[in-house]
Amino acid sequence: MFRKLIEGYRRRYYISPLDLADSGETNRLHLMFVSPFLFLFGAVLLPFFLVIYRNDLESHLTTFTYYGFYIIISVYMFVHSRLVKNVQKEKAYVLKTIPFYISFLAFAGIGVYNFYDSSPFNAVITCGIIGFVALYLFSFSPFMFLLLYFSTACAMAPGLYRIFSLTGVLNVFLSVALMFCLSLFKRRSEKKIIMLAKKQKQNLEAKTFGNFTLLYNNNVIKFSRSKSEELLAYLIYKNGSSVKTRDLIVALYGKSADSSRYGASIRNLIVDIKHTLADLDIQNFFITEYNNFRINPEVIKCDYYDFLAGDKKTIKNFAGEFMDQYGWAKDVSIFMEYKVLKKKI
Repeated sequence: MFRKLIEGYRRRYYISPLDLADSGETNRLHLMFVSPFLFLFGAVLLPFFLVIYRNDLESHLTTFTYYGFYIIISVYMFVHSRLVKNVQKEKAYVLKTIPFYISFLAFAGIGVYNFYDSSPFNAVITCGIIGFVALYLFSFSPFMFLLLYFSTACAMAPGLYRIFSLTGVLNVFLSVALMFCLSLFKRRSEKKIIMLAKKQKQNLEAKTFGNFTLLYNNNVIKFSRSKSEELLAYLIYKNGSSVKTRDLIVALYGKSADSSRYGASIRNLIVDIKHTLADLDIQNFFITEYNNFRINPEVIKCDYYDFLAGDKKTIKNFAGEFMDQYGWAKDVSIFMEYKVLKKKI
């Protein structure tokens, strides 16, 4: 019975870490987006309460610890997310999602501590908010989510029974069950999207050896603006890593290009790419988040990706030419030639 449940879970909800590499990048960007707000929350309120309680610091150590914790965990989230930006695709999801689990566990722990120390009602509300924010922003294992949330509820159960009676305990565990069901629904939706994206991969192809060409259903994709194709080519070269507007300006217009002038040009290119791909019904390929741009390498066939994966036939076909029409690609072709020589040696 238990084995059948596990097999059913894996069949309906399991997604391999490799298929979740792009979701890992989304997790990383969301952590980087959230962490400054958490830092400001702690950095503003900690000095405020230090001033308010300056004559009785020892009696309010819990308050200082609480807001100091926000500073520490937000710094960790930000630094870790920066360090794992360009990790290997096979490790991307795990390494980029670790800060989420650690932060979730830490905030849940602080919630339990706050529950028994002074503010049980606020602690329960805070834990609920953390859960729903996690459901909205992050991609994670429903099983791990249940384990963390159920453990938090169990830790608070004695206090809940004492303060809110049996009804309070049941309400909390009902909320945990509801959020677990929502996490299963979310993971099921993610799996469906990934399966559709894999089907799309059969029709979407980037050829990078020689001049760059982007094809869909064996037809060249044509954009309204000439630089749109180069922008996508650069993101394909970045292999799923996020690129900021300033880096795109440097790649497309040169290091001396003025950001204020060419920023509008980049925005026009983004709009052109989105409209062109939408007209062709190409989904989950070009992704924009928080002024970061990337492509999902899992939904496109590409000789460059096959080369990086060590495909012998693709390596043999490489003749020293990589996206020859773009100046920034020259260094990449040198790197690829070095890899070919290294293989021969």
